[in-house]
Amino acid sequence: MDSEFLKTYVAVADHGSMAAAARLLNITPAAVAQQIRTLEREIGTSLIARVGRTVSVTEAGARMLQRSRDLLRDIGELRAVANDESIAGELRLGACPTAMSGMLPDILALLVETFPHLKVFIQPGYSADLYRAVENAELDAAIVLQAPYVLPKTCDWQLLREEPLIVIAPENAASHDPHELLATQPLIRYDRNQWGGRLADEYLRMAQIVPHERFELNALHAIAVMVDRGLGVSLVPDWARPWPAGLRLLRLPVPIAFDSRRIGAVWSRSTIRLRLVRVFLQQARVAMQRQAINS
Repeated sequence: MDSEFLKTYVAVADHGSMAAAARLLNITPAAVAQQIRTLEREIGTSLIARVGRTVSVTEAGARMLQRSRDLLRDIGELRAVANDESIAGELRLGACPTAMSGMLPDILALLVETFPHLKVFIQPGYSADLYRAVENAELDAAIVLQAPYVLPKTCDWQLLREEPLIVIAPENAASHDPHELLATQPLIRYDRNQWGGRLADEYLRMAQIVPHERFELNALHAIAVMVDRGLGVSLVPDWARPWPAGLRLLRLPVPIAFDSRRIGAVWSRSTIRLRLVRVFLQQARVAMQRQAINS
């Protein structure tokens, strides 16, 4: 639906004639009439009743008149924000390893498309280090795992993605129960020194599974490749794509309901670039919603 046609409809409704709307919009009365007819075809009902040279709003037209005004106002505000030169400068962001490849590119693609004057400095790092960098004002915001502690009042956090635990195993293990795989096959363990690895360790304890450990590392892509090569199975969060190409793996949900790994954005409430942070958060929400729909 063309927003300009909605604008024409509101002008006709407010001024009571197509000629008056045409003068206001600096177009011909014929163009006004054509736009109204096109809009009515798209809506599927009559919006304007014509009586000689005057017009009145139909019942259906009256129902959508205020909504049309609100929509036009929102579009105007969106254009103002998108074209505001003050949405510029440099935003300093951090990202944990899985977010760096699986979440941040989609967010940045949307961000620079909408705000091309914005520059972004990106610092990779582990979540614990990035929290400290945000608290110390070295970064404006970061995409991190949810902290296992209460944040200081100077910081805020917003959830962007939840990643349930899954068992990854070679394709030829399709007939096996996930718990059986964890109990009988060599385990490629996700590093327990990291927050995500601790979550997997808590699940194994809760399920009373004593695994046969083979390797332990903090590199999810490398773990996936090792599983593909037949070196064992692993219990990991279902992290964001892309995964390494060409792998033939099973992704099995764990049988017992358990906490998911939660990834979101942390930022300082006192940063001088809070407006840029809010723009980033808005685009991050949209990008993650699209990612969820397409996954």
